[in-house]
Amino acid sequence: MSLTNETTSILAELDEKFAAIGQKTDTHLEGLLWAKPITYWDYIQTDALLNLQTQRTTLPDEMVFIMYHQVNELLFKMVLWEINQVCHHPKPSTDFFTERLRRISRYFDMLTTSFDIMGDGMEVAQYMKFRNTLTPASGFQSAQYRLIEFASTDLINLIDYRFRATIDRDTPYEHALEHLYWQAAGKDHKTGEKSYLLAEFERKYKALFLREMEAYNTINLWRKFKELPEEDQQNPALVAAMRHYDHTVNVTWVMGHLNAARKYIDSGQGVAEATGGSDWKKYMHPKYQRRIFFPALWSEEELKNWGQEQ
Repeated sequence: MSLTNETTSILAELDEKFAAIGQKTDTHLEGLLWAKPITYWDYIQTDALLNLQTQRTTLPDEMVFIMYHQVNELLFKMVLWEINQVCHHPKPSTDFFTERLRRISRYFDMLTTSFDIMGDGMEVAQYMKFRNTLTPASGFQSAQYRLIEFASTDLINLIDYRFRATIDRDTPYEHALEHLYWQAAGKDHKTGEKSYLLAEFERKYKALFLREMEAYNTINLWRKFKELPEEDQQNPALVAAMRHYDHTVNVTWVMGHLNAARKYIDSGQGVAEATGGSDWKKYMHPKYQRRIFFPALWSEEELKNWGQEQ
């Protein structure tokens, strides 16, 4: 076999690549002789993926519920993958920033429109039966969703409104964690005692949350946006992408989730409370929580009417 110029060039690049890590090119080439061809099912890990669904009941629609939430978590991972490319980039360009935000928004657009799968894709009677076996687990306990929030905005925008005046950038992270907006959904409003839902969530993820709160403190999406030249911060495409992401995550997606929950929990076929026991309407509705990642990009009127249903 005669070596073409292209083959010779590739071999030279391989030599350079492996020399940089102290490896021999011949060893790696010989390894290719014994390597199996890749298949779709091995690359995607299809068998493992399709065996991650374990029902707790015999009700068929529970499988829809499980798979739907697993798809959600995969999309959350995709969102974090894109956010981290921006947050950990030393100097992202405006085009790079804008494109990644558009990708992220497309993932959340997909999440928003997917609520019909739950809203219309399960029998109410089945859901009201198998949901009792889920107690006290709750979608509240999605750690990836919390990481998305930490990576998107300054912590002050995630603090419960009642405590914002007492918290600033110098506040210890553990104290800030105790006053994040979602803490209210897991605490007795009279005693302040944490529910099992919240206590277990923190037992599993508190250390991770504290690390990520600190890590994103200076590199979250808003901080990276403010590092751009002033002219770039006025770029219409980038500003539109920031606003679309903010509204999609904190209003459109939340309302989609809330409306899907309303159909089942308010169906009259059971107790109208969330599996985790939270005051789900006030916890979820954006007009109460008023989560806004980038408040400086919205007008006073828009902020005033944030989360109001049309």
